[in-house]
Amino acid sequence: MPMPLWWGHINKRVFNPRAVKGGKWPVLTHVGRRSGRTYQTPLDAFPVDGGYLFVLVYGARSDWVRNILAAGSARLRVEGAEVELTAPRLVDETEAFAAMAPDAARPPKLLRISEFLRMDHAGA
Repeated sequence: MPMPLWWGHINKRVFNPRAVKGGKWPVLTHVGRRSGRTYQTPLDAFPVDGGYLFVLVYGARSDWVRNILAAGSARLRVEGAEVELTAPRLVDETEAFAAMAPDAARPPKLLRISEFLRMDHAGA
């Protein structure tokens, strides 16, 4: 796992609420797989052909990733618009980088990120 989980807990409780309220970051809205609660997670969203790609900084075992995989869908607020996303699937870095625009920022190699989440536009 590239980033330590304790940092994820700090992000979840301290920085994420500020990022959601700030409105500058893309925000993924998803439903808890056990609680049924609605959650909002700010993160980087890379547009790809037919959908979006998300960098899994904390790996595929993050709560938000498991919630989306279980639900099969989520909503993304990006640039003031709401986008319905479906068909979540984990992809490796080869597939992720092939899907990204050539000039898109890549995660630093130092983080050793090898897992990504890809989702399609609903109805696409």
